[in-house]
Amino acid sequence: MSNEKLDTSILVMTDHTGNDLDGYVLTDHSKQLLTLARSLTTGTVIALALNPAPEDIPLSHYGADIIAIPRLQGNSPRVSAVVADAVNACVNHYHPAVVLCVSNARGREVSAGVATLQSAGVAVDVTELTIDGGQLIAGKAVLSGTWETRFHVTKGSPIIAVKTAGMPMIQAESPGDAVHEIIDVEFRQAATAIKVISSKRDCAIAQSLTDAAIVVCGGAATQGDFTLVNALAERLGAAVGATRVCTDQGWIDRSTQVGLSGVSISPQLYIGAGISGDIHHVSGIRGAETIVAINTDPDAPIFDLVDLGIIGDMNTVIPQVLDELGGSE
Repeated sequence: MSNEKLDTSILVMTDHTGNDLDGYVLTDHSKQLLTLARSLTTGTVIALALNPAPEDIPLSHYGADIIAIPRLQGNSPRVSAVVADAVNACVNHYHPAVVLCVSNARGREVSAGVATLQSAGVAVDVTELTIDGGQLIAGKAVLSGTWETRFHVTKGSPIIAVKTAGMPMIQAESPGDAVHEIIDVEFRQAATAIKVISSKRDCAIAQSLTDAAIVVCGGAATQGDFTLVNALAERLGAAVGATRVCTDQGWIDRSTQVGLSGVSISPQLYIGAGISGDIHHVSGIRGAETIVAINTDPDAPIFDLVDLGIIGDMNTVIPQVLDELGGSE
């Protein structure tokens, strides 16, 4: 692997959870992206913070030299067009060699918006970034995960949306005090035309799939009844995921979808209940440390990559597991 690095700046779009009352916590995605940025350049790492109180977030601990704080002018950072305009303003101000963001639903949408505004190249679902011959080389899986590609974006400051599953998050050895800079933003009508009236966390989705240490996923065999999947997840303190067929059928919220068109996860433990293991789903769970699957079909593709495979009906197996854990469903 090349030890080459750029000597130019990298802009990282960071994110957080929390609120003014309880404080803010930097997401694992952001820690991973900042760690990745430090591995790619000896130059300046710029963290774009949409947080209203970024001094409460240890961005400098993960190597941010500059914390760029866009003036949102009352516009909601939940609106992708607002974020795209904020990122665009930072790109115009700093002229970074590359812009990094997480490859989730919002990140992909923002990437496309910024690339359009900048007339720059964009790549999403990238899983590897290296420097070769002074150029940034990206890698990703294509054709449903059957091919691995490596490529170089040739136009403008590339906008790269990264799948961070399994990537390290390492604090800087000698973090300094990051400089806070306020960035003025010129918002388009597409951004200001949308107002967020209210938002509420879905209680059925207890924790972020991408940050969870344990994930229990349900598949087509649930037939839309996630009672046992939810019970096992609750007992294990896990997040609940699902395959695309479950979200397409409306059995569970789209945000739980794991796979190529959903999210990629890297938990310590993944449990798949009634999941056959098509390439669209398993491409999103390859970052898991331990994979357990329950399926009635001994020839199910998912058994090709499990650490533990249980051939049986999830409606029989999960109640037995719950009993062993000390209770009933």
